[in-house]
Amino acid sequence: MAAVKETTKKEVHHKAAVSKPAVAAKAPVPAGRQAAAPKVSRAKKVKPEGALPHLRIRVRAYEHKILDASLKQIMDTAARYDAEINGPVPLPTEIKKYTVNRSSFIDKNSREQFEMRVHKRLIDIINPNPKVIEALTNLSLPSGVNIDVKMM
Repeated sequence: MAAVKETTKKEVHHKAAVSKPAVAAKAPVPAGRQAAAPKVSRAKKVKPEGALPHLRIRVRAYEHKILDASLKQIMDTAARYDAEINGPVPLPTEIKKYTVNRSSFIDKNSREQFEMRVHKRLIDIINPNPKVIEALTNLSLPSGVNIDVKMM
């Protein structure tokens, strides 16, 4: 059997002091100046290999009934040309609230509150062919519907 050697406190302290690497001292920063922060580069989005191009359509409207009718029209048009569709995905409703005095001069405590709701939806059309894109550009949608189209 191998003999076990006991170490004393001095030996342990000596081994720890010896094993630490030497650290270069940094130059002190002059008073009134801050050290420059290291530059951080932003990572660029890279498409994975084999990713298909797709159209991302964001539709916005004040009335949800008109919005849903427009979405149905867009989806029917895309389905007519055998395009693969993801959505519609409901996005959070944007609510803008306004508080106004009821009278112009007195009665500060009497106020009215108004709000505008902007309903939003998202549709992805995966690997669209030129016929789908042309059909979507020629689509006539009701007024009050805002559409943003991005090619991803």
